Amino acid sequence: QVQLVESGGGLVQAGGSLRLSCAASGRTFNNYYMAWFRQAPGKEREFVAAIRWTDNIYYADSVKGRFTISRDSAKNTMYLQMNNLKPEDTAVYYCAVVSNIATMSVSSSWGQGTQVTVSS
Repeated sequence: QVQLVESGGGLVQAGGSLRLSCAASGRTFNNYYMAWFRQAPGKEREFVAAIRWTDNIYYADSVKGRFTISRDSAKNTMYLQMNNLKPEDTAVYYCAVVSNIATMSVSSSWGQGTQVTVSS
C-alpha cells in the first residue's frame, strides 16, 4: 500500500526558511508527478508545487521565487525548500501523487501533513 509521510514543518519567523520532506513507501513514483498542497484554517486545500523531472516543475504564483521543489528518486523522497516565508504561508502542508497534472487529480490518500506556522 502506498504511504506518503510529510515532515519538516515548524514555527518560524517571517523571512525565515524551512525544508519539508515527503517520504514515499510502497512503490516508486519516478514517472509520476508528485506535488505539495497546503490548507490554511478555514480555507480550501490549494496547490503549491509539482515535479516530475527537473524540466517538469510547476509552482503556484504565490510561492514562485521563494519555494523550490525537488526530488531524490533514489530515496523516493520529495522536498520543498521554503525561503522568505510569510505569515500567509501558514498552513498544513501535504504531499500527493498527481495522476493528471492538467486537472491536478490526486491518486494518493492524504496523509497527516506537516504544520507550518509563520509568525509576523
